[in-house]
Amino acid sequence: MTHYKLTLAYDGTNFAGYQVQPKQRTVQGVLEKALAKMTKGIPVHVDGSGRTDSGVHALGQVISFEYPGDIPAPSMLRAMNSLMPLDIEILQAEIVPEDFHARFSAKGKRYLYRVARGRYTDPFNRLYTGHYPYPLDVSRIELALQDLIGTHDFTSFAASGGVIVDKVRTIYEATVVEKPEQNDLVFEFYGNGFLYNMVRILVATSLEIGNGRRDVHDFIRLFEVKDRQQARGTAPASGLYLKEVYY
Repeated sequence: MTHYKLTLAYDGTNFAGYQVQPKQRTVQGVLEKALAKMTKGIPVHVDGSGRTDSGVHALGQVISFEYPGDIPAPSMLRAMNSLMPLDIEILQAEIVPEDFHARFSAKGKRYLYRVARGRYTDPFNRLYTGHYPYPLDVSRIELALQDLIGTHDFTSFAASGGVIVDKVRTIYEATVVEKPEQNDLVFEFYGNGFLYNMVRILVATSLEIGNGRRDVHDFIRLFEVKDRQQARGTAPASGLYLKEVYY
């Protein structure tokens, strides 16, 4: 058995998320089906660094698996890409030690979120951005994001569908950048881990702060109250990208 680590990008629009689901097209399902072709029917289980939801994209998702054979990494890269649909690309293939695990070996992740600011929804961008047509004071968002840096209890920012009990996470970086040429805002969050829908809820809260609907330091209050209902909104899946996983 040879242990592989693959880094991949995908357009999440036509996937029901990363994780295998019955009768649904998923990223994991497509990968495992391709590997079964290569092994002539021997099942290969693929572990991902994390699950992305339906409609969420990836620029640097990482998977690992044990393969019943010894294929050089460049050949594995070529073989897998030859079997991929147009909405997945394998960016890198590496042979790694047996104790490497895409999820459990990860030390941190970086997510990107794009917000389109046009008055109306751009039909060519709608699958790759969230949309917020209301006035924003970006300086308020910049100030608010600094309150996220450090270790906090993110109970208020975890969707109810999550099963993880420990809601404490550490955020190393939280930024927002205006892109006037695209009329976009680009958020980035880098932390040691993220809860179910956490980034999308943080973005929705940030936009309400920028719009003046919340106090500029409302993140601090929400950490204390530990109440998901008080954070309210969740930004659309279409604007979210798993950018990079750190090991």
